[in-house]
Amino acid sequence: MPVITVYHLASSRSERIVWLLEELGLQYRLEIFPREANGAAPAAMKEIHPLGRAPIIRDGDIVLAESGAIVNYIMHCHAKSRLAIRPSDAPAFARYVYWLHFAEGSLMSVLLIALVLSRVPDAASSPVTARIRERIAQMLSFVDREVADGPWFAGKAFTAADVMMTFPFTTMRRFLDYDLAPYPNILAYLARVAARPAYQRAMAIAGPDAGRKA
Repeated sequence: MPVITVYHLASSRSERIVWLLEELGLQYRLEIFPREANGAAPAAMKEIHPLGRAPIIRDGDIVLAESGAIVNYIMHCHAKSRLAIRPSDAPAFARYVYWLHFAEGSLMSVLLIALVLSRVPDAASSPVTARIRERIAQMLSFVDREVADGPWFAGKAFTAADVMMTFPFTTMRRFLDYDLAPYPNILAYLARVAARPAYQRAMAIAGPDAGRKA
């Protein structure tokens, strides 16, 4: 049976895929690409996928990009839907599907807009920047309330929705500095994530500090 290859860009969303595979206990091969001096992905990644952006996996003849698509593919093709919630459990399934897609569809999209604006000197005093910051605060307050009863985003069970939702609060903050102090439930949630052995293993090899000497 072919082993999944994960093409991982340093300090990127592809850390999610490594974490997922560690949680599932699946065998995989990791190829790590350093960022270029300007922070971009190296041109070599375009030889794997036309867009040249992480995450990318190879499974036999299949090459697949996009975090959410890869997560779904791995769970349903290699993990017998472990870390997913079945539709028969309707309330938890609705939450699971929502947070699985909220991570990229809502939260990361507004954080990336803020990141772009933060790199434009003249944008600091723009009302657009103020509006985006307000939207971020609104989203973080919403997430903080929703995860209060946890312990995980879909409820009692840790799922792939948690794998998708963690990155915006961890590695993403290396690029866009924002304060989580006003959101104690998110901080408590991150402490639970950090205590997971699979997360620790994944961050040791694919996290933003992987390979750095103390």
